[in-house]
Amino acid sequence: QVQLVESGGGLVQAGGSLRLSCAASGVIFSINAMGWYRQAPGKQRELVATITSSGRPYFADSVKGRFTCSRDNAKNTVYLQMNSLKPDDTAVYYCNTNPASFAWGQGSLVTVSS
Repeated sequence: QVQLVESGGGLVQAGGSLRLSCAASGVIFSINAMGWYRQAPGKQRELVATITSSGRPYFADSVKGRFTCSRDNAKNTVYLQMNSLKPDDTAVYYCNTNPASFAWGQGSLVTVSS
């Protein structure tokens, strides 16, 4: 059974930083492209970052230049470093493969105050 567990969210002021982690179990992690997704209140879930199995990252325009993504295949963990956070980044953040193939975890709430 695949489990995805996100952590690291919290409340931060605009301009601040947070680092999210996603630990995956029950999946051959290293061969999958992993994605970070977010869902803001009243909006659809959107993909904000992808990291390929070889570690190459891609970002949505809305976060490009502010977010970075990395992975540690030995730990089955993917990270999202979020800098220069804006109130518009407020959302629940999730990880999954890209495309999303598994049940969603509980997510990690990020709240950015102005």
